Amino acid sequence: MSTKAKQESIAYNEGAIRNNLSIVEYCRTSMAALSGCTAGLLGLTNLYGAIFYICAVLTLWLMILYKAGFSDWSKYFISRKSLLTNGFFGQLFTYILCWTFIYGMVHVY
Repeated sequence: MSTKAKQESIAYNEGAIRNNLSIVEYCRTSMAALSGCTAGLLGLTNLYGAIFYICAVLTLWLMILYKAGFSDWSKYFISRKSLLTNGFFGQLFTYILCWTFIYGMVHVY
């Protein structure tokens, strides 16, 4: 007999995983717009605005993991890394759009 422990096979429901990821995508889009508006209102420019976006993404990731349960996240998502990195650059454009629009409306005009 082998001394190695057998790994259990985990079966995922594809429909449920897709639904969870679409909800996370909606949250990311909302977060990008809201944090972009906040960065514009605060008058953040250059590197400070980029750091603010990264902090907002990390905060949302931690909130999602907290909601799913730090130890039970594998019931709802396949990987924590993909939960953090998927859509990072896609939502960046939404962030920049809202950031520059609100910054221009508040601080320029």
